[in-house]
Amino acid sequence: MSGVIGWHSIRGRLLWLSALWLVAALVAAYLVIGAVLERFVTDRFDAELAAVTDALMVGTGADASGLAQVLDSPGDPRFSRPLSGWYWQIAADGEVFAMSESLFGTPLATPGTGDLTGAGLAGPDGARLRLMQRAYTVPGSEEALLVAVTAPQAEIDAALAAVRRPLALTLAVLGIGLALAVLVQVTAGLSSLRRMGRALRDVREGRSVALPRPDVAELQPVAEEVNALLAQNRAQLTRSRDQIGNLAHALKTPLMALQGELAPDDPGQAVIARMDRQIAWHLKRARSAGGRRVLGQLTPLDPVIDDILLVLSRPLQDQGIAVSRDIAPGLTLPVEQEDAQEIFGNLLENAAKWAKAHIAIRAEEQEGRISLTIADDGPGMKDADFALALSRGTRLDERGPGAGLGLSIVADLAALNGGSLRLGRDEALGGLAARVTLPAA
Repeated sequence: MSGVIGWHSIRGRLLWLSALWLVAALVAAYLVIGAVLERFVTDRFDAELAAVTDALMVGTGADASGLAQVLDSPGDPRFSRPLSGWYWQIAADGEVFAMSESLFGTPLATPGTGDLTGAGLAGPDGARLRLMQRAYTVPGSEEALLVAVTAPQAEIDAALAAVRRPLALTLAVLGIGLALAVLVQVTAGLSSLRRMGRALRDVREGRSVALPRPDVAELQPVAEEVNALLAQNRAQLTRSRDQIGNLAHALKTPLMALQGELAPDDPGQAVIARMDRQIAWHLKRARSAGGRRVLGQLTPLDPVIDDILLVLSRPLQDQGIAVSRDIAPGLTLPVEQEDAQEIFGNLLENAAKWAKAHIAIRAEEQEGRISLTIADDGPGMKDADFALALSRGTRLDERGPGAGLGLSIVADLAALNGGSLRLGRDEALGGLAARVTLPAA
């Protein structure tokens, strides 16, 4: 799972990059919208402070001696509650002469002069306050007046928190929705790649000979190139086999002619036989080397066995050898027909050469592998000879016919098609058991 969502997968990279950009965008949105909301909330409180400040400035007048006095104070009950944080005071030439009841007789330590809006200030109880301060004069008085009005910063912070919580919740829900949308989008966008992967597996396992045309334009050139490569592979293999056949004919024909011109007891016959064996070996090696499985090939097993037994029917009948078959119905191999014929033809010919009266053919599929065993009731061989029998051109019995190539060719072709050949003693018949294991189709 970590590989699927890790950095080394396309899906993982898309999801991680999308997640990073999504988190960055949501954080930026929270900061920007939060700043706008903070400005809105503080402006609202500043508007209240400004309204009280204006009311105090309007309600200030001068008595007969020219001293300033508050003729009308705000009636807001918050300015009457002790230490509420909502305070006002008016100073004349630096001396406070009027203040709200909420100050409880303790004046604020405000900056001496100048207009201020939004300045921080500590209240009598040490609580943080937001200050608005204005300098003014009133008719009939020459005193420089300074009015200060405050609001508790705690109330402003609470108001900000009240609007930030739903903002954070809304952005979180939005982020979850966008994340799910990205996941669906990435999954849907990569579904064509998954389908192409399954199509490639079908080609490799022989269920198809070419990739279907993808439904997205970006993958269509890839599918075309892969199909062209498959076609080229098949064409090259066909040409190689044709050239091998031509070479075999070119070498065998003059060799047979030379053999016919010599007397049977001529010493040259042994040389010719040796040359024939060497030619057969190298040609079959070339055949097996060029016989790597062409992708997209499926071969039913029963017809191959039928064809080989038909060719061997006469010698089997002459020797009185019975053949029993136990093959699962409908069994197919992901190999070319020529490879299947070469593998099982060599094994059955070898069994027919050594069998006394019985050859058994068994084939089954288990856990994605096909196991095919050809056993006989012949003399078999020693355990120490099993590996030797699979070596190049080795004949354990020089009296018998053949070039000693069959089992080696079978082992090569089985390996080239993803399988293996193992030799052993058959418990039921007592002779040699050759077991070929190949991938299931």
